[in-house]
Amino acid sequence: MDIRPKPRRRDARRPRLILFNKPYRVLPQFTDDRGRATLADFGLPAGVYAAGRLDYDSEGLMVLTDHGPWQARISHPRHKMVKTYWVQVEGRPEAGALARLRHGVTLKDGPARALSVRVMEEPEDLWPRHPPIRYRAHIPTTWLELRLDEGRNRQVRRMTAAVGHPTLRLVRQAVGPWTVAGLAPGQWREVPFEEAVSRLGRGRSGGRSHPRAGGTRRRPPRG
Repeated sequence: MDIRPKPRRRDARRPRLILFNKPYRVLPQFTDDRGRATLADFGLPAGVYAAGRLDYDSEGLMVLTDHGPWQARISHPRHKMVKTYWVQVEGRPEAGALARLRHGVTLKDGPARALSVRVMEEPEDLWPRHPPIRYRAHIPTTWLELRLDEGRNRQVRRMTAAVGHPTLRLVRQAVGPWTVAGLAPGQWREVPFEEAVSRLGRGRSGGRSHPRAGGTRRRPPRG
């Protein structure tokens, strides 16, 4: 669902930057041969593609664009754009577990550490998940805020498991300066062009450029 105010006619040559609140159990791509929900189900603009992924069973902010340089600026590890996650974990992490997340844990694909991690209250403005996590009265849960500047496959889940606290729910709250605030699951909005340029630059050209091969791009509808 598009919650943008009705804009004046836009310059079709300008690249676009879209913020989308991906619901739980939605694939971070536009097609699927198994009939699962995808980005194509939410009325996103034709021609955009994901600047980084968000797991099928994770929720929250995805950024999409039709401009290759912006996609690289957001998702390529060398740029170290910070992502913020709200993570509900099993148990009550003690100081030692939090310190390990900050200082680094060893995963199968190498060491990984959080830029910062803190215990937080359950976010007041967080939407309910459908279905909810499995509730077990004898096992408490804790909310953490983790900030990372890389995005390996299922990295947050693997990191919390490595310190003995499996992830039960994972919500990406922010990508760089942009947050999911104001977007209900399935809603999106477009970042004003001037704001996007101020944060990401114009790239190699002032107009659009094609995605790299393999990008999860939405093709314009046929007919």
